[in-house]
Amino acid sequence: MSGKKILIIDADVASRNFVARYFLNQHYEVIQAGSGKEGLIYAWRDRPDLAVIDPMIADIPGEELAKKLKQDPRTANMPLIALSGDTSAARVRSCLDAGFGDYITKSGQAMPTLVETAGRVLGISGMAAKKGGLLVVFQSAKGGTGTSSICANIAMNMGQNQPETRTAVVDLVLPIGSIASIVGYEGLQNIVTVCDMSAEETTSQILRDGLVEMNIWHFNLLAGSPDPESSVHLKVARIMDVITSLKEAYDYVFIDIGRSLSRITLPLIQNADLNIMVVSTDVSAVAFTKIVMKYMKGKGVDPSSIFTILNRAVGLEGMSKVDVEKMLEIPVKATVPYLGSNMALANSQHQPFSLKFPKDTASIVFQEAAKEMVTLARQLRTESN
Repeated sequence: MSGKKILIIDADVASRNFVARYFLNQHYEVIQAGSGKEGLIYAWRDRPDLAVIDPMIADIPGEELAKKLKQDPRTANMPLIALSGDTSAARVRSCLDAGFGDYITKSGQAMPTLVETAGRVLGISGMAAKKGGLLVVFQSAKGGTGTSSICANIAMNMGQNQPETRTAVVDLVLPIGSIASIVGYEGLQNIVTVCDMSAEETTSQILRDGLVEMNIWHFNLLAGSPDPESSVHLKVARIMDVITSLKEAYDYVFIDIGRSLSRITLPLIQNADLNIMVVSTDVSAVAFTKIVMKYMKGKGVDPSSIFTILNRAVGLEGMSKVDVEKMLEIPVKATVPYLGSNMALANSQHQPFSLKFPKDTASIVFQEAAKEMVTLARQLRTESN
């Protein structure tokens, strides 16, 4: 990990030095701060890649320190790990709510866990450097909005419109994936089995050649968990490594998380080139979406990276596009018309909507949305570099 810089903020000199030596042995560059005020100065001046903070530091409570770092554009995207002797559930929750991505309790196993967590976090942060394929995350704030169907069909149009490119679709809807049933995949390979493999077994070349190709869908699929029991065994720490390899192997990596916003998926959202927010027209769905978008903004997600799709999944009733835009205070980029039973029919026959109903207005919407998403994602990638 040569070149990665870690800031350690801890008032306990012995503890701070111990943690620093551990990271130095892993070939990280280390900066130490003995107070919260000193930590802020170093963070804003030296721009570390990661901060490890004892939230029990005296001069500035860890939660307040995290908020200051997240609110400043210089450090808004810097991952934070809490390393604390406080084991109370209330402290863990308050730290995670304040902006810490992980909370590790000081113990005999703390350092191996910390180093593994730092490696995972810095691996996904490396994606924030915008290298490799474009990362696009599909999500919704409420179930029943058709997120998985939209993800699969836009990915299909992406591949069809650009046959020279390669697209991977990853199903991270938990506890049960949904895209496999849409595209007709019944194989054994899925996100759980792949994350159970070693790093040597999930290189970019292996994933380029090894992911199942869904021919009429024009993308390669990494299916979701087949059942709740399998999802329990998902090795979360490996997800970031797998996504990084996929970005190296494919031009586009689409990740469907459905309404599974969590500590597992938040790093993906934070580092995505584009976040697709699918919202239906009922008032509660729009209200939930507004809450989620506010949360995402607080976690450092740039509002310009959010591509909102309005899906009239349940009929013609509900809020209008104008009303949704007014409530969310963000433009709706695409509107999927009410499809009646057509989408369900296409899904049941495992066919892309655009092939089943090529003259339907929605087919044009999917095609145009795919083009607009690529243009915007590339623009944002260029601006970030």
